[in-house]
Amino acid sequence: MTERLLAAPPGAAARAASSYTELARLVRESGLLNRRYAYYWGHLGAGALALAGLAVAAVLLGNSWFQLIIAGLVGCVLTQFGFLGHDAAHRQIFRSAAWNEWTARLVSGAVLGLSYGWWRGKHNSHHAAPNQIGRDPDIASGLMAFTADLAVERTGVAGWLTRRQGWMLFPLLTLEGLSLHIGAVRHMLSSRDPHRALEVTLVVLRLGGFFALLVLLLPLGKAAAFAGVQMGVFGFLLGGSFIPNHTGMPIVPRGARIDFLNRQVLMSRNIRGNVLVDAAMGGLNYQIEHHLFPSMPRPHLKLVRPLVREYCAVRDIRYTEVGFFASYAAVVDYLNHVGLGARDRFDCPMAALLRD
Repeated sequence: MTERLLAAPPGAAARAASSYTELARLVRESGLLNRRYAYYWGHLGAGALALAGLAVAAVLLGNSWFQLIIAGLVGCVLTQFGFLGHDAAHRQIFRSAAWNEWTARLVSGAVLGLSYGWWRGKHNSHHAAPNQIGRDPDIASGLMAFTADLAVERTGVAGWLTRRQGWMLFPLLTLEGLSLHIGAVRHMLSSRDPHRALEVTLVVLRLGGFFALLVLLLPLGKAAAFAGVQMGVFGFLLGGSFIPNHTGMPIVPRGARIDFLNRQVLMSRNIRGNVLVDAAMGGLNYQIEHHLFPSMPRPHLKLVRPLVREYCAVRDIRYTEVGFFASYAAVVDYLNHVGLGARDRFDCPMAALLRD
């Protein structure tokens, strides 16, 4: 029944494919898919200098609780490296696929202490089917429940937490960094990736070296506090840049078939930006454009936005864009309703078809 209701009318698939092909042609002709080497080399260099400067400041400061300020700043800089690793994984930085891949692998392992192989597989699945049940790992069962079906299954402590997950969103985001490290370790223990040995070496050296330096520099209590603050800030900022982009947008039924243009636009939310928002979110506030053109260099996403928005308006495709604070308010509201077991929360085109 679901397949019949969601089946496109004759010729609709071809028209949808043609619509994206036409948009892609316009974007290619605009030159916005061209590389931005100076931008990325500048950001990589600035990040490296910032980490080096913070390391020197930590050594000079010595045994002091003011080290927690440095810990927070380290978390901020590592978040920016997280965005750079993301861009490289999407082949935004270099023309060469190999250069992009190795940049992403080295940034992930040596700078962040994470597994590039694990993140790549998970993130590629998300891009292929955003917000689709059974296909998008970002809405699968985890610390938070993103669908009511998952929420109603939870009991005990998990159920108590889920019923309050919207209000607890921001404290929970501080655990995102730890979650990423745990996911990376699990992947490396079971992975058959040909680069597994290199990834393990990079992650062990990065994490081991970091904690060894802290223990040498600070008493154990301050060292633990430094690591906790750094990890918390990193998780809060990185997780906070991802969660408003799709949370609360339509959920796609498991077997639904949707054309690429509608799939990427309808399930994504843009956040109106300025210089601060763009920097804090690594350009991911232009989520619609990023999903339509994942290899487009980050600084070009805001430039292609007017073209994409107008293109969607002409074809009556809903283009969602809200302010920074409104986006998080929508996320909190959605998570609270899901946690309480609400259903049919949004006027979703797919859900509307199912109700007919």
